[in-house]
Amino acid sequence: MKVFVTGATGFVGQEILRQLHAAGHAVRILARNRDSPAVRELRSRYAAEVHPGNVTDAASLTGGLGGCDAVMHLVGIISEVGDQTFENVHARGTQNIVTAAQRAGVKRFVHMSALGTRVNAASRYHQSKWAAEDAVRQSGLEFTIFRPSIIYGPGDQFVNLFAKLARFSPVLPVMGSGQTKFQPIAVEDVAACFVKALTEPRAVGQTCELCGPETFTLPEILHVILAVTGKRRWIVRVPLGLARLQAVLLEFVFPRLLGKAPPLNRDQLVMLQEDNVGDPRAAMEVFGLKLTPFAEGIARYVKRDR
Repeated sequence: MKVFVTGATGFVGQEILRQLHAAGHAVRILARNRDSPAVRELRSRYAAEVHPGNVTDAASLTGGLGGCDAVMHLVGIISEVGDQTFENVHARGTQNIVTAAQRAGVKRFVHMSALGTRVNAASRYHQSKWAAEDAVRQSGLEFTIFRPSIIYGPGDQFVNLFAKLARFSPVLPVMGSGQTKFQPIAVEDVAACFVKALTEPRAVGQTCELCGPETFTLPEILHVILAVTGKRRWIVRVPLGLARLQAVLLEFVFPRLLGKAPPLNRDQLVMLQEDNVGDPRAAMEVFGLKLTPFAEGIARYVKRDR
């Protein structure tokens, strides 16, 4: 197959491209900057074709999907800056890609959503992800929707962030009560499901939760990271009210002074008050989802203190 991929330069996108290439699929990627180092690397490593454009700009997608058999739509943001809002990127961006796929005669559409996405969700992130899912469900395309929990791997901004922080700080912060539950999943396992969905007839029309075999609170996750890295650190809970004040400050400073999305925002704090767990049985049955233990998975790439 020839597969059109959005979000190919991201952490998950790069692993999906690796597995698409290994499976013999040809790829065309959407890139805002076709000459960026990340895009040049994908062109060289996977012989990826490049279509310059942006999911938020419908006109830029014209002609980009011609000759493709399937779309993998991976674009997503966890924090906003400028016109890169949840509504623009997730809701409108997905509708733009769906429309472009329909016009190009593409039949197969594999979509990246998020665990916790639902109607009447509390967070704007999940609200926009639900609107995106709805656009896919109403498209008439042969779709598969995946809802992963926290995804970890060599290029993640979650495990690596805390492992790096543990190298220099005597404490690791936990926002709020620390009782919210997660089911982290390895990026290789997520990518394998995406690639298998292209050729698995039972995948059509499915919405599958992708999550690991173990359930952890955030402090428990940090304990595993510390055990794997050989560190001993204090885990300190930050009261939710104080965390909100910090988020407000970061939301003001980063976009205005640095032109970047803030590393913490109030919407993330809303999501941190909800469990992020699911049922992987459907994905195990249809896609043969592997359930890699968390400690085993991160030990492959997190450095141990010597």
